[in-house]
Amino acid sequence: MPAVTVENPLTLPRVTAPADAAARPVLAVTTAPSGFEGEGFPVRRAFAGINYRHLDPFIMMDQMGEVDYQPGEPKGTPWHPHRGFETVTYIIDGVFDHQDSNGGGGTITNGDTQWMTAGAGLLHIEAPPEHLVMSGGLFHGLQLWVNLPAEDKMMPPRYQDIRGGSVQLLTSPDGGALLRVIAGELDGHAGPGITHTPITMVHATLAPGAEITLPWREDFNGLAYVMAGRGSVGAERRPVHLGQTAVFGGGGSLTVRADDRQDSHTPDLEVVLLGGQPIREPMAHYGPFVMNTKDELMQAFEDFQKGRLGTIPAVHGMQEGGL
Repeated sequence: MPAVTVENPLTLPRVTAPADAAARPVLAVTTAPSGFEGEGFPVRRAFAGINYRHLDPFIMMDQMGEVDYQPGEPKGTPWHPHRGFETVTYIIDGVFDHQDSNGGGGTITNGDTQWMTAGAGLLHIEAPPEHLVMSGGLFHGLQLWVNLPAEDKMMPPRYQDIRGGSVQLLTSPDGGALLRVIAGELDGHAGPGITHTPITMVHATLAPGAEITLPWREDFNGLAYVMAGRGSVGAERRPVHLGQTAVFGGGGSLTVRADDRQDSHTPDLEVVLLGGQPIREPMAHYGPFVMNTKDELMQAFEDFQKGRLGTIPAVHGMQEGGL
């Protein structure tokens, strides 16, 4: 996992929760089922089986890979529409190209993030570059969907290119954990991602035996997804491992601990920590659209079918043959 790192975490600002912060209990631990997305790349559905009231404002998250492709195997997604939410694509290993009908796009690699606000709607494509298709190689990342409140669902689309070098790096008091703040803030330290819905997104790497107890906004929910390794969550030390999501209850702090021994192919515990302010509005979700009502969903499909969500750039339209 070559996501952004440092040789000596003790050179970084240190974060810990106040001693009197109420510890968040662990409400549930779920295991992500495996599936395939787009043109056939393997994913783990991180939030499958979790009641939406614990996820709000997050909608879904897929762990893409980790997979070591042979030459000719790397896959992406074809052109497709979105409306009503934001997609966050975080690449840990490998390379992904993005382009959308609003003019946004770029290439992301180790530790980079693309933050696309679909808003009123657009078309986009995500795919490995041709050189990676030819050579094969390791690919690993996450895609997170963040809901937008009704007042922002039809806002103009926006694209953010967040380079790995711009994330806010923090550590635990003993230096046993490296915390990468991608969006939102942690203990007053802000990440580069600009969000409409207040959230915090942190990629934490914990050395074997390391523990973190982080301050967490009491008006946010709390989720921890294990991308690699083994550990435990909460003061009760509930066991978690690769592909599992922990759902935290209310409180002012959350705790994650890495097991003293990790799997042979995983030196550390890798966890994504998510928190957000629930929107608490009705949600109508079908396919690539997330709206508030069924009528709005039907309008989104009609707008897509009539070409109102944008058009594929001509150079791609000729290659892809359109939609």
